[in-house]
Amino acid sequence: MKKIYLLLFLSGILMISCQTDKTVRMETNNPFFEKYDTPFNVPDFGQIKNAHFMPAFEKGIEEHTKEIGTIVDNTEEPSFDNTVVALEESGALLTKVSNVFYNLLSSVTNDTLQYLAKEAAPKLSKHRDDIVLNATLFSRIKSVYDNRDANELNIEQAKLLDEVYKKFVRGGANLGEKDQEKLRKINEELSLLSLSFGDNLLAETNAFTLVIDNEEDLAGLSGHVIASAAETAVQKEMEGKWVFTLQKPSMIPFLQYSQKKDLREIIFKAYINRGNRGNEYDNKKILTKTATLRLERARLLGYKNHADYVLEENMAKEPRKVYDFLNKIWNAALPVANKEADELQKIMDAEGENAQLHPWDWWYYAEKLRQQKYELDEEMLRPYFVLENVREGVFYVADRLFGLKIEERTDIPKYHEDVQVYEVKEADGSHIGILYMDFFPRDSKKGGAWMSTYRKQYRRDGEEITPVITTNFNFTKPTGDKPALLNFEEVSTLYHEFGHALHGLLSDCYYRSLSGTSVPRDFVELPSQIMENWAAEPEVMKVYAKHYETGEVIPKELIDKLKKSKHFNQGFASVEYLSASFLDMDWHTIEKTTEINVLDFEDKSSENIKMIPEIIVRYRSTYFAHIFSGGYSSGYYSYIWAEVLDADAFNAFKETGLFDQETAARFRENILERGGTRDPMELYKMFRGAEPSLEPMLERKGLI
Repeated sequence: MKKIYLLLFLSGILMISCQTDKTVRMETNNPFFEKYDTPFNVPDFGQIKNAHFMPAFEKGIEEHTKEIGTIVDNTEEPSFDNTVVALEESGALLTKVSNVFYNLLSSVTNDTLQYLAKEAAPKLSKHRDDIVLNATLFSRIKSVYDNRDANELNIEQAKLLDEVYKKFVRGGANLGEKDQEKLRKINEELSLLSLSFGDNLLAETNAFTLVIDNEEDLAGLSGHVIASAAETAVQKEMEGKWVFTLQKPSMIPFLQYSQKKDLREIIFKAYINRGNRGNEYDNKKILTKTATLRLERARLLGYKNHADYVLEENMAKEPRKVYDFLNKIWNAALPVANKEADELQKIMDAEGENAQLHPWDWWYYAEKLRQQKYELDEEMLRPYFVLENVREGVFYVADRLFGLKIEERTDIPKYHEDVQVYEVKEADGSHIGILYMDFFPRDSKKGGAWMSTYRKQYRRDGEEITPVITTNFNFTKPTGDKPALLNFEEVSTLYHEFGHALHGLLSDCYYRSLSGTSVPRDFVELPSQIMENWAAEPEVMKVYAKHYETGEVIPKELIDKLKKSKHFNQGFASVEYLSASFLDMDWHTIEKTTEINVLDFEDKSSENIKMIPEIIVRYRSTYFAHIFSGGYSSGYYSYIWAEVLDADAFNAFKETGLFDQETAARFRENILERGGTRDPMELYKMFRGAEPSLEPMLERKGLI
């Protein structure tokens, strides 16, 4: 049977290859080779097929290589325009196809896309290295860089030159030929390992289902949660049963409300052991190989470890500063988490539960404690958080702050029926960009929430290129005759990703590589996290929080309860998150490439910070996609680093007014529009007038 399947699979690949070859010969049939015939030149998803990608990648590489050759062969003296700008404007086709392919790979993946990703990875890795390691090209860039003071560059031009020069140096341009060859092999292998890690995680997440066929095992769950589980069962052809998955909208309510301790333990352990089950999707070898290859690359480039290499480009600059920062917050958060654990244990004891509090118990007893302390249940809030209303609420905030008009467009192609498409305009009606919003989980979509771009904002030859932005979520789906009803964490997530979207949409830069979210990792979360503050403001909640049946605005009593409970469980949330930040830094400050036992390494990381056993690190290594399949290696700390920025920045609005136009204009001009054209702390001080302090964030979390 396996042999037959393998032959069929190989036949499929041969078919893909045949289609690919045919498409190469018939270039006019490939939508990537022409300007899209769509509004605002958005991707023509209706015409783009899997068979179009590889020919477009190959032609994109070919065209880009020729463009690089033109720069290298230029007999004129190297200048900013004929070298740096020419490099910046090269590779348009490759960028075009890459943006579409990798967004679809995350949102609507399938076996073919995953196969193509692995086929493309070594080709793209080689192409990138061919550029960065081109000695003649680097000599031209270095010449411009060495003579930069004589070129009379403006701020953005100077920043572009600096970034291009650093990219080549950090990419190995100064290495000898032998070391460059080593670097090429490392880069190629890392690109494939990252894809494998993500594919394994998606497969592991989709592989598990908790199937309940006894109604008594639903004890404690709300009608909404039960109905959702019944619909999932129908989708999975198990009608008459109830199915819970490892998607958070399914798993978290189960952990919060299920009275069945044994079932809570099963689903929790399934979640925390993804990629750690010794099967074909096990990620342990992949992640240890990734960590050691990153160390080897850092050493080749003259750095002590991978964290040193990464942080040089971030606000933090060095690992010691990150550890010091994390420890300050950890020392404030751990006592709070210990106190919370004691409170939950007392509830267990009072109920006659003769057992120690375990991680799979925390969510359940925390909900009980919330009800005892504040008479507040998350399910009391959910009826007021209709997805469509929450979305309109964030649009309202964007209008009040920046005068943005956001209108749905039904004439623009989309890649999945769940997606909604919006045109974003200035107050005067002029076009800013296009925003895709993709709200619900599916088996073909990776977990979590993220923002990305199909096209960045920039200018070329006097033409304004407008952005095409996408936001992706995994929210609670509609059930039966009920709309999608969110919990407050999902509400905050929508505001968070919309903040990233604003960073991309409102960008006002000349060069693509500096525009939008092209900023240091520990600065990029500022625009997203500051937006979350408006979600919890009573003035804003009254706009979007309306009961799905009656239309009644959320009562002041519920808003007050939510406000009073804002510090609730913050010890848990902080410790869970910070422990993952420490784990990330520990993986990327290793200095030996010897064999690493993943589980022992995790235990040691937890011991170092005196992690309490009642809480599990937010992301164990085998499903820590942020750092092993995303762009956050040595950078997961960025979220709380940016929380310091956003807490301080939001105080500027609290001081002047929630929608103060002058403050909003200053934030837009100095943060949202500037991209990576200046040092981030310089941009922050231009907005706020001073560097941020730690206290507002600690106070907001109730940690001081």
